[in-house]
Amino acid sequence: MDRTLANLRRIVLPDTSAPITSNHAFNLPLINVLLGIDRPTWQLDVPAILSTGNEPEDRLGSSDDIEWLGENLNESQKDAIRFCLKANHVACIHGPPGTGKTHTLIELIFQFLSRPASPNTTYPPRILITTPSNLALDNLLLRLHALSLQPPYSALLPRNSILRLGHPTRVHRDLVKETLDWRTAYGEEGELLKDVGKELDGHMGDLGKKRGEKGAVKGKERGKRWEEVRELRKEYRQRESKVVTSVVNSARVVLATCHSAGGRQLNNLLFDVCIIDEATQAVEAVCWVPILKSRKLILAGDPQQLPPTILSKNDKATKLTPVAIGHLGTEGETGIQDDLESMSILDDRPQLQSPRTLERTLFDRLERLYGSGIKRVLQVQYRMNERIACFPSETLYDNRLISSPTVAKRTLLTLLPVPDLVRDDAEETLEPTVVFFDTAGCEFFERSEAAGNGDIKLVKGALGEGSKSNENEAVVVVKWAKKLISLGVPAAEVAVVTPYQAQVSLISSMLHDEFPEMTIGSVDGLQGQEREAIILSLVRSNPTGEVGFLGEYRRLNVAMTRAKRQLCVVGDSATVSKGSDYLGKWMAWLESNADVRWAGDEMV
Repeated sequence: MDRTLANLRRIVLPDTSAPITSNHAFNLPLINVLLGIDRPTWQLDVPAILSTGNEPEDRLGSSDDIEWLGENLNESQKDAIRFCLKANHVACIHGPPGTGKTHTLIELIFQFLSRPASPNTTYPPRILITTPSNLALDNLLLRLHALSLQPPYSALLPRNSILRLGHPTRVHRDLVKETLDWRTAYGEEGELLKDVGKELDGHMGDLGKKRGEKGAVKGKERGKRWEEVRELRKEYRQRESKVVTSVVNSARVVLATCHSAGGRQLNNLLFDVCIIDEATQAVEAVCWVPILKSRKLILAGDPQQLPPTILSKNDKATKLTPVAIGHLGTEGETGIQDDLESMSILDDRPQLQSPRTLERTLFDRLERLYGSGIKRVLQVQYRMNERIACFPSETLYDNRLISSPTVAKRTLLTLLPVPDLVRDDAEETLEPTVVFFDTAGCEFFERSEAAGNGDIKLVKGALGEGSKSNENEAVVVVKWAKKLISLGVPAAEVAVVTPYQAQVSLISSMLHDEFPEMTIGSVDGLQGQEREAIILSLVRSNPTGEVGFLGEYRRLNVAMTRAKRQLCVVGDSATVSKGSDYLGKWMAWLESNADVRWAGDEMV
């Protein structure tokens, strides 16, 4: 947090004594665009929505002046890559579930590497890739590393030109050799340290021996050895600094979490491009850490999936108090908003300002500031049966999410060979793509975990503090999971997802020992993953219609879009439909489009 605040201070209170060659001076145009002071521009062309209104509808064009390296890129992916390549300051990629966002980013990275950093140079750009989490970062690095070993990618990203910052224990085991720690200790560059390190270890070993032991150092010799140790340590640090600088400078692509990008290893370095993946899961303040090290910014993510995790006892959206407004100036927040609107480049800008919140990401803010022309949306999804994708597309993606013909009709039944003896049972279980076990009227009431001690107590409504569970609902989930597996669906391709940790623990106790390879977890832990079958336990069932954070539509969107061939929902439609307009629409859609079954039949 100290590092993040320090970077923010550099924006608000720049060091006027810094030389003009500092990073801050070089990336000032990007900073001005991100703050709404200047407008974003594109090379030769601008997207229509950012134009004056007199230009052709799309000046970016669709002509293929690019030699594509990856196979099977669809037109929306190519359009997003062109858009990012031509951006002078910032561009955003909106990647709905299953649309190949990572595939698009990998192609974009190699396209950047295949051209000069700027029109006035001949060398390829240096790229900084960041994400909010180590897991997302390793996902990108695994794909980059695999491609860098084969032509034509190997020519663009030769050996030792990829570097991963971060402690090796937090890095995927297959990627440890790409870390800075490993390269400085065991790589070719680390040879410079070995002789000093060996001599230092020898001295420390002798000094650590007790009096009377063979080889123990005594008297004046002991003082002399300590002086040598101090000199060796000094030399080691100097050599280590040179090695680190050499390793970092030789890398064309550097990967780090947003936070670790502010480490001393990257001090005084300026990258040509910064790519922040999963930018919609990062608070804006953390994004500024890598931004201040780059000339150009690419943001990728999906605002309709999980937001940043905010660990605060206070409300996430807090209105300004009169005292706080006073600190902003005599006109307060209204005056600032008027100033910002006078600088806006759009006629369709929002007229009202939402309450300030840490959940407002940089991706969101840029779209509000510059309109939808600041981004490109990937439109073809390659994960879900078209029925599973239908509701998210209608409600969250303006009906723009198209299902690829390769996945649109696939079901669990087409995945498995089914013997004739069990065909009827298999068709009833494996053919439906969306199944809804409705517990309304079954009195499957939720239970509330007593706050503080982990005890579970039955409360009709269960509106007290603590996590929630639903034992009867868990029974339905377990029976359906076992039925799928008995018909040949691999346990590793079945995942049980639920919003509540108490329900995760309950279902795990019923399934894990028998099927250890099955994923049973929270919604948050499954983003970015997919399974052939997803069983979603909603848990909430009470007379008052309280749903808690089940009403967070982005969390539900993640849950329902992990399934490739079948989504099974278990929940109380009477309770859930009261939670929000979104939940009401979802329950109505399930009633009309899913294979609806009464959960009470499963308890017989």
